[in-house]
Amino acid sequence: MRDKSVKEIKEIADNLSEDKYLEFIEELKGDERKSVNKIAISLAKKLDKIRLEEERLERINAYENEGYEKGYTYIAGVDEAGRGPLAGPVVAAVVVLKQGTKIPGINDSKKLSEDKRNELFDIIKEEALDYGIGIVGNEEIDEYNILNATYMAMRKALNCLKKQPDYILADAVHIPDVDIEQNSIIKGDAKSISIAAASILAKVTRDSLMYQYDEIYPEYGFAHHKGYGTAEHYKAIDENGITPIHRKSFLKNVIY
Repeated sequence: MRDKSVKEIKEIADNLSEDKYLEFIEELKGDERKSVNKIAISLAKKLDKIRLEEERLERINAYENEGYEKGYTYIAGVDEAGRGPLAGPVVAAVVVLKQGTKIPGINDSKKLSEDKRNELFDIIKEEALDYGIGIVGNEEIDEYNILNATYMAMRKALNCLKKQPDYILADAVHIPDVDIEQNSIIKGDAKSISIAAASILAKVTRDSLMYQYDEIYPEYGFAHHKGYGTAEHYKAIDENGITPIHRKSFLKNVIY
């Protein structure tokens, strides 16, 4: 590599496939040029990140692997989005992945940017053996309360599956009236790939609905806050009253 300019070396490094990083770093060893050393260090840091991500993807398959070891064959992850907002539905999703599936970047939807969630949304649907989405609106939330409405959304999502799972991994809940073995995992959306996948499908689906509501009720700013109780949202309620998608049970102290 010493016969190549720093610019040429950088160009090679920028276009290098990940599996060639280590070999290229070895080739750069002994080159006394500081700029070349920086390129090698940069590649080494990228390699460390790749290895850390690989280790994380192994860890977040642990609950699924534990299920397979117990003899389960069709393992579903379940999560929801939208329990806290003042307006809009609660959305639940269920995802069944192939054993050993690894999707780089997948994580609790709250830890990801909107662009990353949207990217992973399509990848998850392509990778999934099966998935389902359940939506329960604000009127049912007011009638049955948010916890029961969340369970309703989860059961709806499960009913969308082509095949009933034999094991459910759920994020910090046990879904009542479901005769399937369940494992409730605290912070499961960051610990289980199936739950993380479900959290992304639920979040992206709900956000998409709130963008649609923003077009119907533009003065409320639903595209920004997605129905959560921000200062902007409360101000809009004060000025315009409530909409048909607001949860009245969440607004008992608000005059409308």
